Amino acid sequence: MQVKTLSNSTIVWSQESAATLSAEAFSVDYWQQHNNVVGQSKGRYTTWFVQTDAQHHHQQWVLRHYWRGGMMEKLSRDAYFYTGLTRTRAYAELALLALLYQEGFPVPNPIAAKIERFGLWYRADIIIERVAKAKDLVAHLSKTALSEKHWHTLGKTIAKFHQRGVYHADLNAKNILISENSFHLIDFDRGEIKPVQASWQQANLKRLLRSFNKEQSKQPQLQFTTENWQQLLAGYNTINPIATE
Repeated sequence: MQVKTLSNSTIVWSQESAATLSAEAFSVDYWQQHNNVVGQSKGRYTTWFVQTDAQHHHQQWVLRHYWRGGMMEKLSRDAYFYTGLTRTRAYAELALLALLYQEGFPVPNPIAAKIERFGLWYRADIIIERVAKAKDLVAHLSKTALSEKHWHTLGKTIAKFHQRGVYHADLNAKNILISENSFHLIDFDRGEIKPVQASWQQANLKRLLRSFNKEQSKQPQLQFTTENWQQLLAGYNTINPIATE
C-alpha cells in the first residue's frame, strides 16, 4: 500500500497506475465534466461506473463514497471519527481487497482510496476496477435461473473465502456478481480476516439466506427456491463442511 498526503486528504493506492490520481478523481463531478460516467448502481446510495483514459488501459472503475447507516446516520451521513489512517474504513477495505486479489480470490481489483480529514473526523471514497460483463445476482435471478452446477460453484466460492478466514460483513445476494460461469464477492467494507470459526461462518450463511428471501418477497418472480439453497450448501460442504453441520 502506497500513500500520498495532500493538504487535507490522503490518497492510498495498491498499484502504480493509480499513483497520479488527484483528489478530484474521487468525485463523480470530475468524471461527469469529462463525460466519462458510463453507468450507476442505485441502492441506498448511488455507486458510479466511470471510464478511464488510455493511461489506465481504458478500464472501467467503480467509484463509491462511504455513507453511514443505522442510528449513526441521523447524526452524520458520512463523517467518521478519525483514529489513524490504517483504521479508516477505506484503507482497511482497500488493503483487504489487495491481499485477497493478490491471493487469487474472486474480488474486484482494488485501485485507490481517498481519506479526507476535517478536525477529528474524516470522509472517504474508494475506487475499484469494475468486473467485466458482470451483474449482481439479484438482477440475474430476476430474469434467469441458475443451474444446479452454478449453485454448487457459488457455495464452493463462499466456502473458500470462509476457509481463508475472510469475514464479509454484508454477505447478501446483491454483493455477489455473476460473470458467465464465475462469481465475485464485492463490497468488503468492514470486512476482515478472522480466526476460522463455525459460529461466524454460519451467521454469514444465514444472513445470505435472509437476503435471498427478502429479495424474493419484493420480486416473487426471483428464480430462487429452497432446493437452490440446498444446492448451494452442498457445494459449500465440499470445501468447508464444519459451518453447515
